[in-house]
Amino acid sequence: MTAVPLPRQPAQRSETGTVPPSAANTPATEILRDRLTVRTPGGANSGGAPEVTPVFALKELVARLNREQHKIQDLLSSLGFALRSFNNLNQFLELIPLMASRVTDSDGGALLLFKPNGQVRLERLHCQDSRWCQDIRKALETATRQVTSSLPTTAAGETIALTPSAIATLDHQVSHYLGADVQLFGTAILVKNTERGRLYVFSRDPQYGWTETRQKLVRLVADQTAVAIENDELTVELRKKERLDRELEIGAEIQLRLLPRSCPKIQGIELAARCQSANRVGGDFYDFIPASYDQIRSKKDGSSEWGRWSLVIGDVMGKGVPAGLIMTMTRGMLRAEVLNGHSPARILQHLNRVMYADLENSNRFVTLFYSEYDPKTRLLSYSNAAQNPPLLWQAATKTIRRLDTLGMLIGLDADTHYHDAQVQLQAGDTLIYYTDGFTDAANQSGDRFDEENLTRSFQWACQHCNHPQAILEYLFNQVQKFTGTANRNADDMTLIVMQVKSAVSDQPSAISP
Repeated sequence: MTAVPLPRQPAQRSETGTVPPSAANTPATEILRDRLTVRTPGGANSGGAPEVTPVFALKELVARLNREQHKIQDLLSSLGFALRSFNNLNQFLELIPLMASRVTDSDGGALLLFKPNGQVRLERLHCQDSRWCQDIRKALETATRQVTSSLPTTAAGETIALTPSAIATLDHQVSHYLGADVQLFGTAILVKNTERGRLYVFSRDPQYGWTETRQKLVRLVADQTAVAIENDELTVELRKKERLDRELEIGAEIQLRLLPRSCPKIQGIELAARCQSANRVGGDFYDFIPASYDQIRSKKDGSSEWGRWSLVIGDVMGKGVPAGLIMTMTRGMLRAEVLNGHSPARILQHLNRVMYADLENSNRFVTLFYSEYDPKTRLLSYSNAAQNPPLLWQAATKTIRRLDTLGMLIGLDADTHYHDAQVQLQAGDTLIYYTDGFTDAANQSGDRFDEENLTRSFQWACQHCNHPQAILEYLFNQVQKFTGTANRNADDMTLIVMQVKSAVSDQPSAISP
């Protein structure tokens, strides 16, 4: 807070500010007589004028002070009401110089705000005398230009924000251009401990003094101004957040619609699947893709149940909107590639080459396990691009094996080669596709659920659960039990459960081999 007393004549400082020299040693009763014009109704001096008694003068002074106090309280109450009521910051700022001058009985006030780029702008100005107001405006604008032009700039030519020394220079320049006959006081507008502007109040009355009470009132108005500025910025940030939240909701809704709404009916197997995102928009995905156009056209008559189907699970490195966008792009490209009828390894190779240019500068990559199931032969063909290998529980031997092939992440190397593999499934076999959200899930001690726990839980589920949905629920529950109900999963978790049910003889005769 900076007080800038301008009268150059000698003055004595008291606890209430600057007092004119003529009043410094005057007895209190004489001061009261000089300041009051009210006379007692009775009593007369030799000239016939009513005589003023010290007691009466004191009572009148107390009454005047009470009136002034009520006036100030009313003004500050009105300012507080405006702060609570106004939604427009500019409307509130209009009141600030007026209120500051009214509560201090001064001739005017000026509000200067500092911009993030270091510029100083005269935001609002109020003067009792409109003719004098033009001179005040010109003086303030000249002072701000002087200070702004002297500020250093960055290499890009941007002005550096005002430093404390620059603000002190601003006070000095304002005092200089207003002139020596103006009584001036300036104080800071502080928002989150950062000075965002200055509030100046001034008077041309040579008897005017900046008492401690007046300075406190100006600071109080400045504090109200700071609250209004901070509230406005918080409102802007809240609106931005609301827009972002709405965009995330739209993104989550779109992503949810891109995931399969239900598992397809494929002859001889039963499916269950779930994708549980850590954020509203995630990077995990799974898909069931008909392997030919004929299957897409013939879904209504049910004949597509005997066609080949692609079962896919993938994970984009990272979470949130960027991962969700890449997931959406990957899904679209993969669906187009599947219809070309290539082998799983060739499909991954083509997908990698197409996506490499898009992922090269994003620092994000995609892991993907692609498989094709033929209901007629129960043959599962697959290829892996660094995704967690699915686990196959073989009913005949009651053992679990991992389905894996060599292959790097999608988008890491344009010339990566992928490999094909096949497995013959039998009745009762159960297969789970999963993302690393399962194995990386950690408890409060930092221990991970890991693949060993998942394998053990899967083994138990295959022997005690009657259908894929029950297996899926059991595995999700086991992870939740391990991490604790209070711990939110830090990564997306996706699981597909596939179980072979019926015999090949169930194939309808209308479908040719």
